[in-house]
Amino acid sequence: MSVETYSPTQDAVIITPAAAKHFAKQLEKEHADAVRLSVKESGCTGFMYVMDLVNEPSDGDLVLDVSDQVKVFLDQKSLPVLQGTEVDYELEGVNRTIKFKNPNAKDHCGCGESFNI
Repeated sequence: MSVETYSPTQDAVIITPAAAKHFAKQLEKEHADAVRLSVKESGCTGFMYVMDLVNEPSDGDLVLDVSDQVKVFLDQKSLPVLQGTEVDYELEGVNRTIKFKNPNAKDHCGCGESFNI
């Protein structure tokens, strides 16, 4: 018999190289130290992603060292909703945008601003 342990930080959120590069540029531009990722109740479907450029984590935040230049602070209260989410930076036509690929999201609103779990 084997026992597998699970850590809530294991694959909590996956930041793609493209997103990390974008975050590094934004952090340098705004003189911030990290990106803080959370969710809040909002929109027509239920939840909305919130990204803030910050210098320190909030109490209880999980700290992810994405690269030498990028840290991501995860709001621990948002972790059940964010667990396993991939954050990417994609080209759509002539626009670039942050995309959240969240395995917990069951439905999205028509405008793409909010989601439901």
